[in-house]
Amino acid sequence: AQCVQSVQEFIQDSFVPLVAALCSEEAERLTRKNNLGFSELVKPFCRLTSEVHMRDPNNQLHVIKNLKIAVNNIITHPPQPGAIRKLLNDVVSVSQPAEGLVANVITAGDYDLNISATTPWFESYRESFLQSMPASDHEFLNHYVACMLVVSSGETEPVEQFLKLSQEQHRIQHSSEYAYPKWFTPNTLKYYVLLHDVSAGEEQRADSVYEEMKQRYGTQGCYLLKINSRGSNRGADEQIPDPWSQYLQKNSIQNPVCVNRCLKPTLANKNADHLISDGLDNDIRVDGLSNNFKAHPLQLDHLSDTSSSFDGTDYIKNTASLHELKKTSSGTPHGTCLTLTDHDRIRQFIQEFTFRGLLPHIEKTIRQLNDQLISRKGLSRSLFSATKKWFSGSKVPEKSINELKNTSGLLYPPEAPELQIRKMADLCFLVQHYELAYSCYHTAKKDFLNDQAMLYAAGALEMAAVSAFLQPGAPRPYPAHYMDTAIQTYRDICKNMILAERCVLLSAEILKSQSKYSDAAALLIRLTSEDSDLRSALLLEQAAHCFINMKGPMVRKFAFHMILAGHRFSKAGQKKHALRCYCQAMQVYKGKGWSLAEDHINFTIGRQSFTLRQLDNAVSAFRHILINDSKQPAAQQGAFLREYLYVYKNVTQLSPDGPLPQLPLPYINSSATRVFFGHDRRPAEGEKQAATHISLDQEYDSESSQQWKELEEQVVTMVNKGILPTNFQPTQYCLNSYSDNSKFPLAVVEVEPVTVEVAFRNPLKVPLLLTDLSLLWKFQPKDFSAKHNGETKELVTCGNDMIGAEVIAEFLINSEETKMARLKLFPHQTGELHILGVVYNLGTSQGTMMLDGIDPSIGLQAGKFVCNGMSVRGRQDLEIQGPRLNNTKEEKTSITYGPDRRLDPIITEEMPLLEVFFINFPTGLLCGEIRKAYVEFVNVSKCPLTALKVVSKHPEFFTFGGNTALLTPLSPSASENCSAYKTVVTDSTSACTALISSASSIDFGVGTGNQAEVIHVPLPDSVLLPGASVQLPMWLHGPDEEGVHEINFLFYYESIKKHSKMCHRVLRHTAVICTSRSLNVQATVCRSNSFEDEGKGDNMLVFVDVENINTSEAGVKEFHIVQVSSNSKHWMLQKAVNVSENKADYKLANRERGKLCFKAVRCKNSGALENYTFADIVFGDEQV
Repeated sequence: AQCVQSVQEFIQDSFVPLVAALCSEEAERLTRKNNLGFSELVKPFCRLTSEVHMRDPNNQLHVIKNLKIAVNNIITHPPQPGAIRKLLNDVVSVSQPAEGLVANVITAGDYDLNISATTPWFESYRESFLQSMPASDHEFLNHYVACMLVVSSGETEPVEQFLKLSQEQHRIQHSSEYAYPKWFTPNTLKYYVLLHDVSAGEEQRADSVYEEMKQRYGTQGCYLLKINSRGSNRGADEQIPDPWSQYLQKNSIQNPVCVNRCLKPTLANKNADHLISDGLDNDIRVDGLSNNFKAHPLQLDHLSDTSSSFDGTDYIKNTASLHELKKTSSGTPHGTCLTLTDHDRIRQFIQEFTFRGLLPHIEKTIRQLNDQLISRKGLSRSLFSATKKWFSGSKVPEKSINELKNTSGLLYPPEAPELQIRKMADLCFLVQHYELAYSCYHTAKKDFLNDQAMLYAAGALEMAAVSAFLQPGAPRPYPAHYMDTAIQTYRDICKNMILAERCVLLSAEILKSQSKYSDAAALLIRLTSEDSDLRSALLLEQAAHCFINMKGPMVRKFAFHMILAGHRFSKAGQKKHALRCYCQAMQVYKGKGWSLAEDHINFTIGRQSFTLRQLDNAVSAFRHILINDSKQPAAQQGAFLREYLYVYKNVTQLSPDGPLPQLPLPYINSSATRVFFGHDRRPAEGEKQAATHISLDQEYDSESSQQWKELEEQVVTMVNKGILPTNFQPTQYCLNSYSDNSKFPLAVVEVEPVTVEVAFRNPLKVPLLLTDLSLLWKFQPKDFSAKHNGETKELVTCGNDMIGAEVIAEFLINSEETKMARLKLFPHQTGELHILGVVYNLGTSQGTMMLDGIDPSIGLQAGKFVCNGMSVRGRQDLEIQGPRLNNTKEEKTSITYGPDRRLDPIITEEMPLLEVFFINFPTGLLCGEIRKAYVEFVNVSKCPLTALKVVSKHPEFFTFGGNTALLTPLSPSASENCSAYKTVVTDSTSACTALISSASSIDFGVGTGNQAEVIHVPLPDSVLLPGASVQLPMWLHGPDEEGVHEINFLFYYESIKKHSKMCHRVLRHTAVICTSRSLNVQATVCRSNSFEDEGKGDNMLVFVDVENINTSEAGVKEFHIVQVSSNSKHWMLQKAVNVSENKADYKLANRERGKLCFKAVRCKNSGALENYTFADIVFGDEQV
């Protein structure tokens, strides 16, 4: 990722000359007035603003730019590894991406990624890491070059105090009691600082003491620093900038007072692994401290278990300590007693110290070391010119690292000449003399390799590489192989991960600056290991940024390493960083069909968000896992579901009164929702068969629905005197995706429930248990009967008084099953109802374990499921998209959808409700057979009905008798034959001669001009009162064609009161009749000559051929011819001609044919045309 500093600035700031500060208590008290220690006081002014010059051993002028020094309190204890880890952990967790930070959008291939370009947490970590590195004996970079002795002018004997501090410093450096801190040279530069409090002290006294100091220590070696020009009692009348806060927040490790004050590290027993062990400083003694020194700021409270590795669990709460530090450092004003003049004085003091004290001391030391080296080599020339000869001469091939035996334990005494070269190199490096530093490092490296002192060699290689890179004008390329060797040595031979990590941080930065991202990434990944999750996480994240910053960005590698980094952040207890990494990687994996990877990321994001109490993010992440068609096994899906429910429960507990959440499961196929208006009809009882009408169990058939619509139009047209009303809306009892749902459907108050069938699908391999399932609705009461100025009156009542809702206690959907739920609403008031969705508790069922291999879904009755405690209440909306409009040009060119109003019924006033039952209704008839049945009409509503009509496409199939026809007696033999006829016993003498009767045409209903299809049902008084029932006889005539006939009846009826919304109601019935073949009758007529004596031309012979064509499928074996009747206005049969005495002659068995011959004569009253004459010739004992 991009860094704030350039790589040169970063390296220069990582290695700066270290100066120790030793203060008297009185001096410390003066600086404390500003809430600062002495080392903190000078910290913001430690970078020189001007260039500095010094001379190298060859007396050449060398320019130092932008030099920075570090002033630290003396701490006689090396920092504790566990505490360093604690500090680094806190530094990283406090540094988060800024809120509302605009991320960079990187476009790579078909990916658009939002990525934070900078990673301030990594830079903070790196800075703290480098500052907290313990001093080691194999290098001198973090050894102290000088020591400031600070005394207050207000003390009784300042000069004596200086003496004491000087002895103290000498004791710390030279007595064997203290192995820490480390000092650069035996004769450390001592700089004497007299601190004067302007507001309280006596100026004259200070000046006189300073004069004495100059006499004693020389003008170069002492300084009078005046501070606290403002009295502490003065109000904050002027705003003085506070340059300290930014430094204190970073909480430098060398910053003991602040740390002791703000941050007492309390890391319980989890202070992890052996972070610092280079084999050099293991003999440090802890007990012999002098009382003047504070313990190290990173001293642990418990030094018990230092080996267990850190798993991050106990760090989640510990980040509080740094937050507090932030509060303390930002909440307390610093430098309150200092004016801007004081700021300038401190800046001036550091300049003076560097120009007159530090740099001359370093220059002198370099000269001395150079002279020592020259005398050691026995060379007359300075090292500078000699190095050329050494390097250009015969080169010794470097041994490969694997050949070298492990001698990292080799130690040099402090005065060893090899170490003097290294010391000189480090001094040159600190004052930016990189060319000379490189020469020395190179020489030292050879010496160390010859001695096989691997730790020293690695150190020299590391710094040689950095020096080579930093040389101005870049005379030689960056020797990356030096760094690689150094890293490998530190890691594998010296087992020192801290030094290896420093190498990696430096080298990766250098490689990145040269755009060698691939090498940098490989280097960073190499150092990830099990011993530190935090380090591994940060390095993996940087490696991921390397992959995305390449010339051809490697997006998938970026994502993969981000996931790895997120995982390690999570193990290190850095939940926020972990979540951020996973979210950034998710951009790459999303929607690419890598469903298992997506599931893993979503699951982790869900968990981390939940831990961080970002519950909405957690819910949406778990939601994604469940709603995508999951490829996970059942057990995993079950785990995801339980986790989701758990998170959801927590969300709902936070806002128990909030709106119900939208649940993702089960899926609802909204367009398959069916709505049914009507009550549950009574089924058939015994002989009674109920009208089929319509129900949710019937399949939709567009052809038949069109037929019903036509029948309804027909009857309405007839009722309205031949005109179909413009506002006619065909009655629809069941609405589905095929019906016309553009108009608001009508439902009736009180009598009939509204049933909604919802199609649920469970996409998971685990069963879902829905409990307390009901519909969610909104209702607007309106009174449609009372009109006020054309407006409908809105009624106000509440809740269940208006609409009753049915609740399904338990509804189990097995794995991957689609199941319909039928939910009812009972409207108790008129108005507009809107069905919004369903509301239920979603849970998992325990009754789903396989028992002895038996599938649990078999044989589970309702009410037997055990919900295992985890269920959440939520809702799902039913949103149905209407049909696409395609009528006008605009609609054809754009994509617009019409409304679908099936879930928005209007509840109208009460209407009558008819039920129809058929008694003795046959299912099979012979062709042409006439059968009698009864129809029962029942009004099951609370208001009377009238104008009952029936319409059918086959009016020839049936006719109604009046109520009186119930008196028709059934004679024994007639009922035997199931006949529909009334029979009368005849006199045997009249056999075979005609019995004559006549009937008028009005009896047939012919010629009255009625539309044949619409038949008025003859109700008594034309009204059926509430609860009343009427039975009417009905004669059925078997159709003449054999086969199965579906005959549709539509019963139409109205209320006695006229309604604004609903004018009529209908009831449907479909009769299925199976007809089978019976007789084939053919009649031929010829004029008779034998009877001419009775009047010319007025008689004929009628021959009737009767054939039994039944194939006995109706269980009929034979037919008996009992009677032959004629019906005509002009002719009638007179008698049978060839009469047989034997009755068996009139039986026709299967496929038999009989021939009958009759004499026909003209009717007597042929003038009265409107009458029909019936003539019956009876062959049996009874006349029909």
